[in-house]
Amino acid sequence: MRAQIGILYEHPEWFIPLFAELDKLDVDYDHLLAHVHTFDPADTQIKYSTVVNRMSPSAYTREHGNAIFYVAEYLSYLEGIGVDLINGKAAYDVEISKAKQLALLKQLDLKFPKARVINHPGQAPAAAEGLEYPVLVKPNIGGSGAKIQKFDDADSLKAAAADEGIDLGIDKTSLVQEYLPLRDGHIVRVEVLDGKYLYAIKIYPDPDKGFNLCPADVCQIDSSADDDNKQKVISGYLSEQKEKTQLQIEAFEPSTLIKNAVLDIARQAHLDLGGIEYLVNDRDGEVYYYDINVLSNFVTDAEKIIGFNPYTTLAEYITRRAEFSRTA
Repeated sequence: MRAQIGILYEHPEWFIPLFAELDKLDVDYDHLLAHVHTFDPADTQIKYSTVVNRMSPSAYTREHGNAIFYVAEYLSYLEGIGVDLINGKAAYDVEISKAKQLALLKQLDLKFPKARVINHPGQAPAAAEGLEYPVLVKPNIGGSGAKIQKFDDADSLKAAAADEGIDLGIDKTSLVQEYLPLRDGHIVRVEVLDGKYLYAIKIYPDPDKGFNLCPADVCQIDSSADDDNKQKVISGYLSEQKEKTQLQIEAFEPSTLIKNAVLDIARQAHLDLGGIEYLVNDRDGEVYYYDINVLSNFVTDAEKIIGFNPYTTLAEYITRRAEFSRTA
């Protein structure tokens, strides 16, 4: 019997390239669409040798926020009955908590932007005291730059807090964090797989287009689009409906020191697969890590930009893991 794999995900388009590579390998897998999924806690025998967690925390921006906390329960259940998980519960817990990510970076003695954690909008001005402006109010459960707000001075932050103009996100918890200026106008995203460096890219954000730095075209929606068009994207997902924000992206090879730090982060976060983002702070020239992505959408036109198709590598890894789990 071939290994049976479950791919747990929420966005119907993001993983089409992965499914295509799995199909090329003639792999037996099921689509587990998280926001319509159910399970029986009494069922201790399921057909999957391996389940791949590709659930996105930005699901709540697509009216699928119900799946975010559900997936945490499903992963716990799967671990309890001995199913092999790629990006299991521990990794997912890191994905859905920016606060936990910063604590992890602190444990590794790595630099990150100064931040305070709040649970009410009215706490934001006091939390920003001692931080250098601009500051961001960043939801603890984010994804694709969702609901991040930038404030250039204390008065604008106080006004937003007083007027209920701050959205803390789905768990009502947010970071108030220093916004660091980018040296040379870019951040770096490093992808890892199976405890190894996969590739890295520079991404040049457009400050007028929001904070969505997802390197795949399919998850880029023009932040200038009107609400009606955004809602079409949220409810429809169709590629032809999207007004995509084009990011400037180029291949990059980080230093060995940074690669080792990224792999340390991945190990500490229990990542089988993920992307870690860092920037060089133009104020002091130091490297600051700021985001750990368990859900990694690989860069569009990967073969042109980085020289290979990472979805092929991922599909082969998933297949090996499933075969090993089935026979173990």
